[in-house]
Amino acid sequence: MDRRLLVLASLAALMSGQAVAQTASTPATAPPANGAKASTYDEDELIHRASDFMGVTAETAGGIIEKTFKDQGRPTAYIAGEEGSAAFVAGVRYGKGLLYMKGRPAMTVYWQGPSVGFDAGGNGSRVFVLCYNLQYPDAVFRRFPGVDGSAYFIGGLGVNYQRADDITLAPIRAGVGFRLGANVGYLSYSRHRNIIPF
Repeated sequence: MDRRLLVLASLAALMSGQAVAQTASTPATAPPANGAKASTYDEDELIHRASDFMGVTAETAGGIIEKTFKDQGRPTAYIAGEEGSAAFVAGVRYGKGLLYMKGRPAMTVYWQGPSVGFDAGGNGSRVFVLCYNLQYPDAVFRRFPGVDGSAYFIGGLGVNYQRADDITLAPIRAGVGFRLGANVGYLSYSRHRNIIPF
């Protein structure tokens, strides 16, 4: 009798431990259970974060962020990271950063993708991506098609838009290198680094 109670108590403790572990890991990735919308960031907050991260003046970051706020509204998340890209007609881009959302822990995100167009050169960039209508972190893991134009000679700063379903990403890039042209392609965001960009 005592042995059965001991086994049942051990099983109950094990199951409750697993339930607690699952509950603890759920908030980082799952959508809000009550259907609540993700909190948004205000313009001043992101201007300061972008200028600090990218090493540009608040006025420079403010001009681009003000434009994206006018076009898209208030973002629900942002990614701060670095990337490298190169092209000669066909090109590739690889990056890594941290995804930030209010009330959730920061999460590492990788991205990679091909492009094709009238495009040549290479550049390395610090990237500050404004994420619109991203309601929970896992929703970023998909392909985002977009059109990009670059004109770098030593340095440059620019923004473009990528859309998938109702989520819009606006990567702001402060780049160094030599790059000139325009291309179409996509970026695939993932949890792990992928060497093959497709």
